[in-house]
Amino acid sequence: MTDARDLRRALLALVAPAQVGEPLAEGLFLRHASAELGLRLVIETEGREVVVEVDAIGEGRPHAARSRHFTFGYRLGDRAAPTDGALGQRVCARVAEIAAENEDTVVAAIAASSTRDERVRHVRGETLLEPAGQGDERFYTLSPYVGCLIGCTFCYAPSRLDPLRRLAGLAPAPWGSWVDVRVDAADVLRRELASLPAWPIKLCPIVSDPYHAIEARERATRRCLEVLREHGGDRTVLVLTRSTTIVEDAALLATIPGARAGVSIPTVDDEVRRHFEPRAASIEERLRTLETLRAAGVRTFAIVQPMFPGSVEGLAEALAHRVTSARLDVLYGTYGATRELAEPRFAHVPDARWQEEQRAAIAAAIERRGVKVWPGELP
Repeated sequence: MTDARDLRRALLALVAPAQVGEPLAEGLFLRHASAELGLRLVIETEGREVVVEVDAIGEGRPHAARSRHFTFGYRLGDRAAPTDGALGQRVCARVAEIAAENEDTVVAAIAASSTRDERVRHVRGETLLEPAGQGDERFYTLSPYVGCLIGCTFCYAPSRLDPLRRLAGLAPAPWGSWVDVRVDAADVLRRELASLPAWPIKLCPIVSDPYHAIEARERATRRCLEVLREHGGDRTVLVLTRSTTIVEDAALLATIPGARAGVSIPTVDDEVRRHFEPRAASIEERLRTLETLRAAGVRTFAIVQPMFPGSVEGLAEALAHRVTSARLDVLYGTYGATRELAEPRFAHVPDARWQEEQRAAIAAAIERRGVKVWPGELP
């Protein structure tokens, strides 16, 4: 049994003696620490939240400060009120100063920790629900798995997870070939539901699809849904997948008061889907999945992201009969899909203007058919 708590503990040791919920330094308050999608500290200062992302030296990402072993960058906040650059730099500089006092011990501890480098690891963690969103649209993400066996080429998760694997001393592995199973996810979730705010919860492909192939064996997602049925109250629960396995939990989802289930459908053209998502369910299978969920009494939605070529009207017509709402978003980076996007027929896809025009066209087409478009992250 691998212990997945080590990197989060190392992150907290880096800014010791402060712990979550305590002052980090004068004017800085440590709100959250996570090692789920990169090393991340959420720090409150001057009435704002600044997300500080910590990387090992050599990862090459932009940063505002550095120590001997680590770099420290800040993430922009809400697009409507982005983090002030000078504020972000000041926070990163102070965190780097604190880390400099602890980092030699932390680096030595990481190097000394033993972990079995397996493609499927069973892990445990201290936290599960990850706070996300801004202002009045706060929610939690929930990932019973880290690493995804579907392995979509354009996924951004490897850019954040690969550095963590390197830091933990794990060998490089192609995206789609490894997964960490959070065997205690349901127990951690039960504990957190009793103490955390009743924000909506999203089981979405942030670091893994909740219904990729291994769920049929491990049932980590199902166990979490059972906990949400018993202890989640009436909070909104959103479940998103590219897999048909979700239909096995249709009856369970129908018994969760605030549950909504959705499918990612970036195009109605299955040949295009196959080019970018060869191990995901076909478009026809995804549409049938929505029909099955809806017939079971589950409220359904769709996520159209990123924008891929395909009939706008065809996609809108397909969604109109199967969902009541949808969220549309664009491609934010090519990541592992450089080769797929290099083909002449897809060379226009990364263009920001084309992405926005395609999104606008799809939004108009589905709204004409009575499907509501989410204005933000939540329906």
